[in-house]
Amino acid sequence: MSTYTDSTQQQPTDSTESTSSPRPLGPRPLFRRAYDGRMLGGVAAGIADYFAVDVTIVRVAFVVLTFLGGAAVPIYLALLLLVPEEGSDESIAASLLDSFQHGTR
Repeated sequence: MSTYTDSTQQQPTDSTESTSSPRPLGPRPLFRRAYDGRMLGGVAAGIADYFAVDVTIVRVAFVVLTFLGGAAVPIYLALLLLVPEEGSDESIAASLLDSFQHGTR
């Protein structure tokens, strides 16, 4: 006879206990550069909104990556160019490509 109890199958006995996630269930929001909480281009705030974490954590991660080989700078610039802003469906890179294509024809 085993005394091991699987806690993953136990249901909460108190109705005040919460097993919900920080974000309501449903489709994940689109990844966009955010207006609210933006310091430069809204990349860190957009990542924080998408993953439902504090924007400070994302900013600290960018600083750490910058000091550990400088990887954060090209990542930030790539996201700045490739991720559209809130309220827009087109990124900076896509709008530049469209302007070059329509301007050369």
